[in-house]
Amino acid sequence: MTIVYSDQRNTQPHLAWHETLELHELTAFQSNCLMAFKMNVPDIKDPTLRALYAETIDTVENNLKELIQYVPKAPTIAHRSSADDLTGFYGGQLLIFAKTSVRNYAIAITETATPQLRETLTRQLNKAIELHAKAFYFMYERGFYPSYNLQKLLTNDVILAKKALSM
Repeated sequence: MTIVYSDQRNTQPHLAWHETLELHELTAFQSNCLMAFKMNVPDIKDPTLRALYAETIDTVENNLKELIQYVPKAPTIAHRSSADDLTGFYGGQLLIFAKTSVRNYAIAITETATPQLRETLTRQLNKAIELHAKAFYFMYERGFYPSYNLQKLLTNDVILAKKALSM
């Protein structure tokens, strides 16, 4: 089956809000991981794993270069310079870990047949939710994750992606 798209697909003045938010999630996640991969690769001794890291770094760099081209098409955008302080990076890494943990625990619980394991995973899920809230508010209160300001959020994504690409 072939899907035919309307010619209207290119006439919209900007990206839709929901796809803009997904663009943000992907850009922030990949930028943070790219920085971590680049920081870790010098410590990797196994040549096969080191090559896999190099391949992953190239792939993520290309992904980011493609993704940030869409940021100007977001409903709002502004540009500002970034600081060299890595507090936002470290906080973002913790936030991404917590968010991914919540998702992974939720999925694991749906696959659990053993009641005791389900109780353990549920308890750990609740702790992951608490960690996520703490990491989120840390980031939010310091302006690293301006979740209620799409313009600042996307600007931060571009800054982080460019920083990751320049490492």
